[in-house]
Amino acid sequence: MQNKRFLKLLSCLLCVVLIAATALIATGCNDNKDKAAPTAAADPSIIPSENILGQGATKFFFSVIEADGKETVFEIHTDKKIVGEALLELNLIDGEQGDYGLYVKTVNGITVDFDKDGKYWAFYVGGEYAMSGVDSTEITAGSTYAFKVE
Repeated sequence: MQNKRFLKLLSCLLCVVLIAATALIATGCNDNKDKAAPTAAADPSIIPSENILGQGATKFFFSVIEADGKETVFEIHTDKKIVGEALLELNLIDGEQGDYGLYVKTVNGITVDFDKDGKYWAFYVGGEYAMSGVDSTEITAGSTYAFKVE
């Protein structure tokens, strides 16, 4: 009788340990995901007035993450429909037209050349690596777009 009670207790204890381990692993995976993808601190109260750019009915946030991790956030106002058009108009990006669209080499005055230093500007939409180029991504009001040196 005591053996059965001991086995039940041991089973319950093992279940609790497995649930705790699963929770810890899941939490660890989420922490790594959040650290890998850039996300702009799109709180308008902390964006300096000199980083509020443009005029227009649509507002979005633009984040620049440099090679050393320094992040600069801009609040962009525009009537353009495409992210690249709005950023080009404000001279925040520059690059070369290629077979796959605009290849961005300069962001916020910082030029990164893959041929020279093996790094490039990666484009992100809402903290996720973009599935389209900056010159074909439609603006969604209130969204955050970013370029990060990788």
